[in-house]
Amino acid sequence: MAHLLGGENLTVSYATRTVLDGVTLGLEEGDRIGMVGRNGDGKSTLMRLLAMRSTPDSGRVTKRSEVNIGYLDQSDVLDGDLTVGAAIVGDQADYEWARNPQIREVMGGLVSDVDWHANVHALSGGQKRRVALAKLLIEDHDVIMLDEPTNHLDVEGVAWLSRHLKTRWRANQGAFLVVTHDRWFLDEVCNKTWEIHDGIMDPFEGGYAAYVLARAERDRSASVMEGKRQQLVKKELAWLRRGAPARTAKPKFRIEAANALIADVPEPRDSMALSKMATARLGKDVLDLEHVSLDFLGGEPGQKLFDNITLRLAPGERLGLVGVNGAGKTTLLKLLNGEIQPTSGKVKRGKTVVTAVLTQEVKELDDVKDLRVIEVIEREKRSFNVGGKEFSAGQLVEQLGFTNEKQWTPVKDLSGGERRRLQLLRLLVGEPNVLMLDEPTNDLDTDTLAAVEDVLDGWPGTLVVVSHDRYLLERVTDHQMALLGDGKIRALPRGVDQYLELREGAVAGSTITGGGNPVIGASGSSAPATAGPAGPSEAQKRDARKAKNRIDRQLGKLTQQEDKIHAQMVKSTADNDFDAMADLNKKLKTLAEEREALELEWLDALEVLGE
Repeated sequence: MAHLLGGENLTVSYATRTVLDGVTLGLEEGDRIGMVGRNGDGKSTLMRLLAMRSTPDSGRVTKRSEVNIGYLDQSDVLDGDLTVGAAIVGDQADYEWARNPQIREVMGGLVSDVDWHANVHALSGGQKRRVALAKLLIEDHDVIMLDEPTNHLDVEGVAWLSRHLKTRWRANQGAFLVVTHDRWFLDEVCNKTWEIHDGIMDPFEGGYAAYVLARAERDRSASVMEGKRQQLVKKELAWLRRGAPARTAKPKFRIEAANALIADVPEPRDSMALSKMATARLGKDVLDLEHVSLDFLGGEPGQKLFDNITLRLAPGERLGLVGVNGAGKTTLLKLLNGEIQPTSGKVKRGKTVVTAVLTQEVKELDDVKDLRVIEVIEREKRSFNVGGKEFSAGQLVEQLGFTNEKQWTPVKDLSGGERRRLQLLRLLVGEPNVLMLDEPTNDLDTDTLAAVEDVLDGWPGTLVVVSHDRYLLERVTDHQMALLGDGKIRALPRGVDQYLELREGAVAGSTITGGGNPVIGASGSSAPATAGPAGPSEAQKRDARKAKNRIDRQLGKLTQQEDKIHAQMVKSTADNDFDAMADLNKKLKTLAEEREALELEWLDALEVLGE
């Protein structure tokens, strides 16, 4: 493979801290490289050097003369006075760029919902990010460097970007370098991983799963003195090895020692123990939405964000929520938390429920900005119980990555990722029994995410997570549901893959018009919309109506059975009858599977009825 560019003895220092210390590396044709490491360890610095956007204190970067580099910075670099169209394609007429299938694909994947004629300065931060990414991807580059490209992309957008990068070049052509905390994305698109730490770079073959396996093997062989960090790696490794085979298909190194390393590692979560503790803390009732409808806030009367939805959260349930932008994921959390009231329907809240919400903002820390990290936590309590283990305030803070030195840092001096960690810690020490997390991965590096997941593994309460990070959703939640923008909430028995299939089907059956963009069909070609097939017959509607009524009755009976089992579980918990708890939990899972099948059948009937 031909050499494209490289760095030799790169050194960068800030004040008394050396970020990169004599790093030497190179990119070859066919390289698909992901960079990982803690926040502040120099990932973005190294990328800027290789993109020739900055110069090292010593060392040099070289490239072949004809190599063209495309670079996406984390900062906003677009001209705010340009329209979206001008920012992406310049002064090209629509018919000029629309003839290029690659440009049409990028437009449909990233900016189909952005107003083509709006000024860039009027866009949201996420829209600006997607416009900048679209501008880069329609250009012809030999090497692409992307710094946090998945920020502001939903699950669907991340899946699209992964497909684009995998098919952009032939296997032995082009190269890209990406910095992201999205571990699913790293595993999906990368064939190499660079870990930046302590001023050096360690290379690994394969994507994120391969990197975790290799790092565990490296730590075992070298007997490194990082006990706590190694335990987190082992735990995540155990989950990866028990997951989908695709996650472990890429490693090219020997993994027998790594398998031996995790032979005695238990499942990440003891679901039975957590369910028992959660039932004891919460009782039978947690949070229920019953036939809830909600009008669009600030919209026309009758415009519904939610239309007659029902959602019941059980003790110890771990639910992941995905959905299109604007479908109401954050609003759903506000409904569950009692911050807003539905237009119709009921929100039932258990008597013992104590909720806590991790919002997308970090303004909740403004009132303690002058305190030090350890003081914020000790102000709540000095000792805490997490997963049956006692932790001092210092131990709990250290578990989420605050070293002894960092514990005495004023809150106002923390980085974005550190503030996010402290925000989550502050919620946990309040000992809620229902925890709701809205995009918790923002500003967190992969090591910190693993630490957060470890804390959540032992947390015995009901958990609701809204995130575009599918790795996190699959890792910390037991099942997922989707908001598809039609006012309904739908179960996803097959997880995020099923959601992407549903979205692809919805897009394939419609025309993307993109808020005033030139009309682009789902295939990417410019085409007018065409009429769809005729609707269902009256006979089909009658059958669907009968099916709906039958399913309503069956769901009612299931609810009664579930209520009865919950009552028995509370009694078994009080009697310390764990065998009975195990049997009841199995029955509850069987009923949940029946409910899932019935709800899918019910949704099919509604689709026929047009409701």
